[in-house]
Amino acid sequence: MGINISRQTDLAGNVYLQKFVGRTHIHHDDLEFWRALLNYNISIPETSQDQLNLDSRLESLCQSFISNNLKTGNFGSLIVVFLEKVAELLSLSDQESNLHIWQTFNALFIIRTVIKYIIETGSEFQLLQHFEAIPNEELLKAEEANLTAVTAENVVIGTEANGNDEAAAAINTAVMVDGSKFETFIDAIVNLIVVIPVKEFTYHLHLESVNCLITLLSVHLFTQQAAEKLIIFRTIYKCQHANVLMSALLHFVARLVEVPPTMFGNSSTGSFVFGIAESLLSIFSFRKQQDILKISGATGVELSLQFRQHFPLANQSLLLILILTNHCTSKGNAYRASLFGCADSKESPKEGSNTFQIDFSAVYETLCRVVTIDQATLLLYLLLHRNERFYKFVMTQPDLEKLVTPILQTLYNAPDSTSHHIYMSLIVLLILSEDDGFNKNVHNIILKNVTWYTERTISEISLGGLLILVVIRTIQYNMLKMRDKYLHTNCLAALANMSGQFRNLHPYVAQRLISLFETLARKHTRLDAQLKEPVNSAVFVNVSTTPEDMMQDLTVLEEVLRMVLEILNSCLSNQLVYCPNLVYTLLYKRSVFEGFRSHHAFQDIIQNIDMVVGFFSSRLQRVQEQRGELGVNEVFEVISKGASQWSSDRLRKFADLKFKYVEEDAPEEFFIPYVWTLVCKYGCVHFSSESIKGVTAEISC
Repeated sequence: MGINISRQTDLAGNVYLQKFVGRTHIHHDDLEFWRALLNYNISIPETSQDQLNLDSRLESLCQSFISNNLKTGNFGSLIVVFLEKVAELLSLSDQESNLHIWQTFNALFIIRTVIKYIIETGSEFQLLQHFEAIPNEELLKAEEANLTAVTAENVVIGTEANGNDEAAAAINTAVMVDGSKFETFIDAIVNLIVVIPVKEFTYHLHLESVNCLITLLSVHLFTQQAAEKLIIFRTIYKCQHANVLMSALLHFVARLVEVPPTMFGNSSTGSFVFGIAESLLSIFSFRKQQDILKISGATGVELSLQFRQHFPLANQSLLLILILTNHCTSKGNAYRASLFGCADSKESPKEGSNTFQIDFSAVYETLCRVVTIDQATLLLYLLLHRNERFYKFVMTQPDLEKLVTPILQTLYNAPDSTSHHIYMSLIVLLILSEDDGFNKNVHNIILKNVTWYTERTISEISLGGLLILVVIRTIQYNMLKMRDKYLHTNCLAALANMSGQFRNLHPYVAQRLISLFETLARKHTRLDAQLKEPVNSAVFVNVSTTPEDMMQDLTVLEEVLRMVLEILNSCLSNQLVYCPNLVYTLLYKRSVFEGFRSHHAFQDIIQNIDMVVGFFSSRLQRVQEQRGELGVNEVFEVISKGASQWSSDRLRKFADLKFKYVEEDAPEEFFIPYVWTLVCKYGCVHFSSESIKGVTAEISC
């Protein structure tokens, strides 16, 4: 078949590429040329360095393309060839389609490379011009027939995007830009994703299709215009395919299929035909996530890299889901509605429902497996926060530790994660803690030998206990290092939601709860004393800290201390009989509350704690008078017996602690830069960071 094995070093001298970017028009019916051009096997860039190397070798070819294509229309011819091959693929059987898949992939790879170059160096309007450009001879005929037209709206957009004479020069080329070919191209990409089944020899075609959509949407990175005003976004968000596209992408994520080692995969220099043969032989033994376990045990950055390397289709589909759902949210985003409305395939479909169904078990299992990476945490957040069906499904799972423990591990290793990832992990815990069933169940799930928790060796602890430990540690880390009020507010809100269901707390958990108050109390006392010092004798005050800063810190500290006291009170009011270790620790550490009994901000709630401490202290004293000095077991015996006789009616009533996560106004200001940071950092498509503009200018690729 005239197979060409092309290496990146050969690209600049490739005669077919030179002709494609040259001054000669190539008709889409020139089968001999297109067959020769598209019969190649190239090493696909997998890292930013690979992409940089490829971009540098293609620079001269791309410049020639920009100079000549508006006259030759060769890009338009390639688009037509691609569209024809897609149409053929949709009607061919597996046995007939192998060569077509290969050539379609190669055509799409060239198209995406051109798109990426124009988006990074030019404008959206330029890109659309190159899509619609027709040969010079036909332009002359069109001019004679007075048919040439440029949409007024497009002219305005192109002029704004360039801000110089480039747009005017582009308009003078009299290229017709009606967007019809571009819309047809988008439809073809979507059809490749949603219609053709994923098999080993189609895997990279699906991946390239997803990458092409991401590349097109990356126009947002290289302009200061709002996404809603960009033609590419408006075309993709017309949404006639929103439901089926979102369904296909989420299925790609849920299936977590490993990249095949043949065809376009790891062996990039062998015969494509041999790769096809290998692929056909292994279709029925397509390896799923359960068989490979390549990402077991990995966390954080390591897992992100392995996920991208071994499961690029799932990784890119996940990133595309995040892009589609977080842009254009103010005017009825159909992709967003589709994701938030999808249902479990095990449920009976509701009559008139226009959402898709998917196996929630598969989605849940995949998220459990990769939830320690940013993009998976963000998808989990969207589903839990916005998809009521999925939230209820998660709440019924008997193995919640598979989901929660990795999230806790992310928080435990906070210095290794971004602040955004920490926020989202905490918000997920807060959303989970809104359910009373969850708060009860986590104390019934027992974990053994949690090796990553290294502060103390704990052979056995409940999931709820581990959750409390990690959140307390996060609060202390935040108060000492980050001093972020929003972060510790979410931590305390999650603990507060859970506090009414605290049960069977491990002794170390009870100690850490009281120790949290003790640590904060010492800081409060120290800060309060510094503020009361005369200005000229404030020798203990950090010279870089103003009295106003100190007063603000003191106010935040008092809010945190009050919340910790409310959490303790909630547990004592609702679960005292099930928390003997907490009572024991309170008795042992009663002195830590001494300085706050008369403080106006804490007086009322400390009265409740004092009442509990006083009740058990008097009982211990009576038993001690009878038996003499008591051992630990005897003390617990007294606490256990006293708890059975204790009535919480003695305590002053406070409102139940119930906090609900509410998304802030204009969430896109947080999520859109975050999503594109993830695309640049963890995606398979690498963009030029030097050209990034606008609201996402801080993104590092």
